[in-house]
Amino acid sequence: MGKTTKRVKTPLTRETVKDLHIGDEVLISGTIYTARDLAHARLVEMIKGGGKLPFDAEGSVVYYVGPSPAPDGRVIGAAGPTTSYRMDPFVPDMFKAGMLGMIGKGPRSAEVRQRIIDNCGVYFAATGGAAALLSRSIVKSEIIAFRDLGAEALRRLTVKDMPVIVVNDCYGGDLYKEGVLQYRLRKVFFR
Repeated sequence: MGKTTKRVKTPLTRETVKDLHIGDEVLISGTIYTARDLAHARLVEMIKGGGKLPFDAEGSVVYYVGPSPAPDGRVIGAAGPTTSYRMDPFVPDMFKAGMLGMIGKGPRSAEVRQRIIDNCGVYFAATGGAAALLSRSIVKSEIIAFRDLGAEALRRLTVKDMPVIVVNDCYGGDLYKEGVLQYRLRKVFFR
């Protein structure tokens, strides 16, 4: 587990993903896309139907967020991560479409962790409870599809130095499991 801060630009490449390891602190710059449950269901329907997605998914990073309305003078409101496991059923199809990265909070299923390995992907965690702070990294926001979903519409975000942590890497590392293990070991050895 590292304590290294790395800067990455989107879209991701497999070479970039291979350089990321659990525990790495990462600053993401470039374009990312927002999608929650309903948007994912529509995207997967498009993928399965052979339709064209409303964005280029190759190397994309999808942020599981439904931001609040933008206050005066800001491009977006609070933009904190939502719980990721709700998107787990959609991950295989999103990887098939070209996605390489996901941002959310909370652990992923065993199937998703395996898909991350199989597709040379990465899962990042954004800090829950820091929605206002995270929104400061967003320099542009535009709805590109599913406007009828309101806060859950599909958005294209331009981000600069968005802070995240690598939770699941393409080597099978799982920061949640490693963190619990390290805590238990510390408890045993430092009583």
